[in-house]
Amino acid sequence: MTHDVPVTQARSQLAELVNRVVYGGEQVVLTRHGKPLVALVSAADLQRLRDLDEQAEEHAVSAVSTISTGPSAKGERQRFGIAAEHRGPEIR
Repeated sequence: MTHDVPVTQARSQLAELVNRVVYGGEQVVLTRHGKPLVALVSAADLQRLRDLDEQAEEHAVSAVSTISTGPSAKGERQRFGIAAEHRGPEIR
């Protein structure tokens, strides 16, 4: 369950809000002028978020690294006004 709490109220109830997040498994969103500002999350939830970010980054890197660099379709260089062509590293 998510509870929205104004920042001004959270100042006086910080210990209680921390306990609700850690021990009660609640979600607390601190607001300013009715708009979400930050969320209190347990350390375990933060670690899960970091793990998800890392997995997403690894997935993006692996997806990019599997893109092949085959030759362009015939006439594409002229169509897009490309004057140069990448030929990869030279072997000496």
